[in-house]
Amino acid sequence: MGGLQKKKYESGAVTNYITRNRARKKLSLSLADFRRLCILKGIYPHEPKHKKKVNKGSTAPRTFYLLKDIRFLLHEPIVGKFREYKIFVRKLRKAYGKAEWSGVQRLKERKPCYKLDHIIKERYPTFIDALRDVDDSLSMCFLFSTFARTGKCHVQTIQLCRRLSVEWMNYIITSRSLRKVFLSIKGIYYQAEVLGQTITWIVPYQFAHDHPTDVDYRVMATFTELYTTLLGFVNFRLYQTLNLLYPPKLDGQGEVGLKSECDEDYALDSESYSEKLSALSASLARTVPTVEEEEAALDHFPVEGEDLEKMEAREKAELERDTQKKLFEGLKIFLNREVPRESLAFVIRCFGGQVSWDKSLCIGSTYDVTDETITHHIVDRPSIDKQYINRYYIQPQWVYDSVNAKILLPVEDYFLGVTMPPHLSPFVEEKEGDYVPPEKIKLLALQRGEKSQDDDEEEEEDDEEEEDEEEEEDDQSEEDESEDEANLAKMEEMRSKGKSLPVKVTPGKVKPENRTRLEEEEKAEEKRLAIMMMKKKEKYLYDKIMFGKKRNIREANKLAAKRKAHDEASKADKKKKKKKC
Repeated sequence: MGGLQKKKYESGAVTNYITRNRARKKLSLSLADFRRLCILKGIYPHEPKHKKKVNKGSTAPRTFYLLKDIRFLLHEPIVGKFREYKIFVRKLRKAYGKAEWSGVQRLKERKPCYKLDHIIKERYPTFIDALRDVDDSLSMCFLFSTFARTGKCHVQTIQLCRRLSVEWMNYIITSRSLRKVFLSIKGIYYQAEVLGQTITWIVPYQFAHDHPTDVDYRVMATFTELYTTLLGFVNFRLYQTLNLLYPPKLDGQGEVGLKSECDEDYALDSESYSEKLSALSASLARTVPTVEEEEAALDHFPVEGEDLEKMEAREKAELERDTQKKLFEGLKIFLNREVPRESLAFVIRCFGGQVSWDKSLCIGSTYDVTDETITHHIVDRPSIDKQYINRYYIQPQWVYDSVNAKILLPVEDYFLGVTMPPHLSPFVEEKEGDYVPPEKIKLLALQRGEKSQDDDEEEEEDDEEEEDEEEEEDDQSEEDESEDEANLAKMEEMRSKGKSLPVKVTPGKVKPENRTRLEEEEKAEEKRLAIMMMKKKEKYLYDKIMFGKKRNIREANKLAAKRKAHDEASKADKKKKKKKC
């Protein structure tokens, strides 16, 4: 036994992990700075497989990191900046205590700062990698752009998020990349297709909200610091793909209008200019006009590994996408003051429509409410005092539903005061056996070009037909009963007189074999035998699959029964109302 004996907890998996406190001391950082550094660099805690062994026999709760990740952080330049900032704060506090105001000013001018450009390049080697991960950046920037001045975060951060989010919307409008919109309780979900990547983000409603007390805004601000840098790079590269100037500038007319209003605040970083951008007015209306050049039709050939059917399906999808991009072209829409102006203006312009609003509400109004060429007037109230004959007055949901349906839906379902159809989510795709709402069935029929009548008229016609059929059945049953009674009386009279009753024999008919039924029975028998011959593991997997299918069918039947009961109750209510009238 001449070899050295290995000590316990000093070899194996223990050497791969390090506790958070040891890692923090190794980097000479406070807990807040360590957490901030880990967020910026994308370093997260790891749960060891054998936590008690890694924790040296202790069961106390501890947070562990991989040792190689901590060693990776030792050479990060930002760590030095954090230390410099700690020294700066110490010196500034001392200068304030001694009332050395010249020293305070000198220290503020030399405040240490850092950039995250190298971290973005490190975490996202290619532009497509950054584009795939831009969803969270957009959601966070849109969230921070709605914050008020409550002291929870810096005003400069709010302004920067607002500017970047408007620049993103500017690009989506110009490239016509928007595909789906859904109004949920949390906010408005948007989905766009940018350079072949599907990007989904959420925008909060423009409501005044109280900041929750159980949220750590320092952590959110650190994420926002990373996300704004990432979104700035992405916006810059996307604008380059369309040969646009970045950051976007207004055209001559819009620029003159803004300068005349407030010349001293005319700067991209100023708050007043950010508020003007937030209006989606002159910026998104006139910044980047879409110029579509007519190109010669090219011949289409299958891509590598693609057959003729796949090529035709791809061409059909491309044609549908091009048609959807021009959905609102030729429409001139006016927004009333109570509707969500920013969201509607963004969606309408993404699909080629013209939009305007009352000039007293916000700048950027391109035409007045008295314009006779307005085709649609969007109102979110039961009625409106003054109406024009040559335009439709509809509710805002028509815009979102038309985008998701990829066709202009009938406006009569969205008139003022009318109960609108439910707002279906475009992100839900029903599979075989799932419950499909009747509104979805009607929408699919409209997409196929089939004519659909009004639901109320169909229900009334069905009710009338059912009543007529019931009356005919009752009359027929009464006639049959009277005929049977007469035949029985006649037969009884003949039997009492001793006469023999007439017996009629009819020849039988040979029933033809149902080949379809026989084939189905044979297939069912083959399937039963195949299940019997399965191995135990295959049988277990098959049973799990069939159980899942049966469960989906049960859920679909429940939803169908629930909807049927709802429809019957609504019909009964309508009948009661008609009787009262």
